[in-house]
Amino acid sequence: MIHPNTELKMVSPEMGIGVFATKFIPKGTITWVQDELDIILQPEKVKTLSEEYQATIEKSAFRNRAGELVLCWDNSRFVNHSFKSNCLTTPYNFEIAIRDIHPGEELTDDYGYLNISEPFEAFQEDSERTVVYPDDLLRYHELWDQQIDEAIQFIHKVPQELINLVHEDYKLIIDMNLKGERKLDSILTCYYSEAV
Repeated sequence: MIHPNTELKMVSPEMGIGVFATKFIPKGTITWVQDELDIILQPEKVKTLSEEYQATIEKSAFRNRAGELVLCWDNSRFVNHSFKSNCLTTPYNFEIAIRDIHPGEELTDDYGYLNISEPFEAFQEDSERTVVYPDDLLRYHELWDQQIDEAIQFIHKVPQELINLVHEDYKLIIDMNLKGERKLDSILTCYYSEAV
């Protein structure tokens, strides 16, 4: 489920629509949680579907650490890629704002951690990266771990509209981390390789 203080708006004819903040979303805010309405599809099942369905899944779903395809039921499936994303996924089935997101600003993910199947050239940004690769998690997990660690420090200091959807085991891990009793798991644990 995407954060409630968001809406869909047109980004550009090339990009299509995206998810934008309607109110200030501070760093440390949970911006998305995988919930019980999200559809989890096995790759074998997807292969039996029509080309139209397969195209929709290819465009709108992401691959989890088990290789399953997760198709979000709400507007979260419209979150676009950015090499300078303001949201990051965690190993705990939720995403977090890694910096403040202002009203009217687009919420973005780096598709490099979503286990894409094929590399793709992204829209031009002010970034050294121009292509998203299936193994970007292997390349950038240390940077992303650091950004998640910094954002998690604010998790109990900012309003959390979606915290009730986070699994209790994951909340316990976060609280232990904040008390200095446990390190967070690396985002690298989200990696899935089709070669395996």
